[in-house]
Amino acid sequence: MFAIAVLGLIGLGIFSYYIYNSIFSSNTSFKAKEEIVYIPTEAGFQTVLDSLRPLVKDLESFSLIAQKKGYTNNVRPGRYILKKGMNNNELVNALRIGNKPVHVVFNNQERLEDLAGRVAAQIEADSTALLQSFKDSTFLNQNKFRENTVLGMYIPNKYEFYWNTSAEEFRERMKKEYNRFWNDERLKKAEEIGLAPTEVITLASIVQKETAKVEERPKVAGVYMNRYKNGWKLDADPTIIYAIKQKTGKYDTIIKRVLYKDLELDSPYNTYKYAQLPPGPISMPDISSIDAVLNYQLHDYFYFVANVENFGYHKFAKTLAQHNRNKQEYIRWINRKGIKR
Repeated sequence: MFAIAVLGLIGLGIFSYYIYNSIFSSNTSFKAKEEIVYIPTEAGFQTVLDSLRPLVKDLESFSLIAQKKGYTNNVRPGRYILKKGMNNNELVNALRIGNKPVHVVFNNQERLEDLAGRVAAQIEADSTALLQSFKDSTFLNQNKFRENTVLGMYIPNKYEFYWNTSAEEFRERMKKEYNRFWNDERLKKAEEIGLAPTEVITLASIVQKETAKVEERPKVAGVYMNRYKNGWKLDADPTIIYAIKQKTGKYDTIIKRVLYKDLELDSPYNTYKYAQLPPGPISMPDISSIDAVLNYQLHDYFYFVANVENFGYHKFAKTLAQHNRNKQEYIRWINRKGIKR
């Protein structure tokens, strides 16, 4: 009896030691300080095991603790950060309650397709689902957008989302951000300059394409507002470039020079042909460009052209004669550079 009791105590000790090690001993195998694990929506415990296989030393002991803690039937999707040296207890806790948000960043997208691809690289929703949600007719009608204006609803910035955000959840969140952006102050300024928010964003997209210099944007916006308020055509080269890309379907084409023949292109985006604003934004403008339109500079300039003496900036003119002199200087420079298109 004594021998049996001793053997029992030894067996209990071995079992207790195994349990202790299963719970409290490090079970990570990676060398980095941390590793990120993505658990897809509707994933089961087997998916978790497959994801952890290259990261843990003993899957069997992890499975045991996961079962004891009720995790095997309560897998939660998301982005999880595992720290080097975590034991099974810590691993399970991290996967149960440690869903970490991601920062979603986007700007300067020219089309909804581009935006969908950019966002899909940062959250679980794929580009097809995102694009479908962006173009959903019910959503557009309910919120008074069209396919050619809704790009302006997505205000470029850095946002915090959970990785397992769905396409519809992303869209609804961005609508809330759009409403928050268009606060009473901005709405009042838009009303004062005689533009609706969607029109402000459309004009801001042209300003954005005209100059990368944030400090110059209010001045450029002032030129376009002068032309717009006086019933002039905007004569904006970026709208011609957009119209060309739209017609050819070659959105990756880089066009450095607008030709006289391009000005005859029949497109509602051709601001050399039609006096009104284009039907929608030609790109996704930064907040600085939107605010530049809302707070455009008051001046008497009606023209501008690239300044070859100070690259990145422009020369502004009040009269066509002055503008033509500035323009000839630019044409001579661009010809010397051999830029044909």
